[in-house]
Amino acid sequence: MGVMRMGYAHVKVTDMTEAKNHYNGTMGLYETHSDVTPDGAKRVFYKGWDEWDHHSVVLEEGGVGVVKYGWKVEHEADIDDIEAKARTFGLTVERMSKGDNPEIGDGIRFVTPSEHVFEVYHQATAVGTEVGTHNPEVFPRHLVGIGVPALDHSLITTGDVGTMERMLSDVFGFYATERVQTSLDDDHECVGTWMTSNNQIHQMAVIGGPQGKLHHFAFRLEDWNSVGRAADLMTMDDVPIDIGPTRHGITRGQTVYFFDPSGNRNEVFAGGYLAFPDRPTNVWTVDQLGKGIFYHDRELNERFTTVLT
Repeated sequence: MGVMRMGYAHVKVTDMTEAKNHYNGTMGLYETHSDVTPDGAKRVFYKGWDEWDHHSVVLEEGGVGVVKYGWKVEHEADIDDIEAKARTFGLTVERMSKGDNPEIGDGIRFVTPSEHVFEVYHQATAVGTEVGTHNPEVFPRHLVGIGVPALDHSLITTGDVGTMERMLSDVFGFYATERVQTSLDDDHECVGTWMTSNNQIHQMAVIGGPQGKLHHFAFRLEDWNSVGRAADLMTMDDVPIDIGPTRHGITRGQTVYFFDPSGNRNEVFAGGYLAFPDRPTNVWTVDQLGKGIFYHDRELNERFTTVLT
């Protein structure tokens, strides 16, 4: 299968105390480890209650934006396969050793055409879900805050969406479930793509913009009611909401966009249809992008198109 899922998003925050209040107290993530980098920056590692690997979110004090993404593959041999494909694509690949990332095994690292750092690995320390695997309950009794189950996806920006789409396809075996194009003609320019390797509606989305920037990273929720409850809790905790609760036309997901205390945009996301490699790609034209992103309002707010970290 190759890439199974996004294993972790590693992001920077300006103040670790404020960040921990947000990601633990409001989002309900579980802290699994903390340390200090060789440069003296504080780091904290988190997982959602329904995740079994050691961590899915890493916070590093000292700025804003994304440091890197980790991608977990199904088999050890998939690492070599992706390395070969990355080199064929023209990327410079380096090996990473077990322990470079706490509780993560050997793998590879490369910089994408969008200037984001991707790491690929197979082994991660399994710590188990919060409900276990033997006659498990449907959720933990004592959830904190929103109680997000898991990391879901991310949206990044690049000056050349088409090249990034080809990289994700050629190197990772991803396919586009949704795409925004300048026209429906065969010689279209792609200005946005939503891509996955499995039945998840998207694992990585890419839109036009500055190189190396983070638009948002998202957490999975179950349904509309969970999204609405999340918005209520954000209001209780004075979390700045960008927009929502609302719905996407692209992916059909239900959503709230909001900001962590450092200004990194988060999302809670529910719904969406099942993806399959042989399902025709949904194509949106630029003139309908407002409806595609915010189905009810049918227009983009200024923050959504201008605030990046």
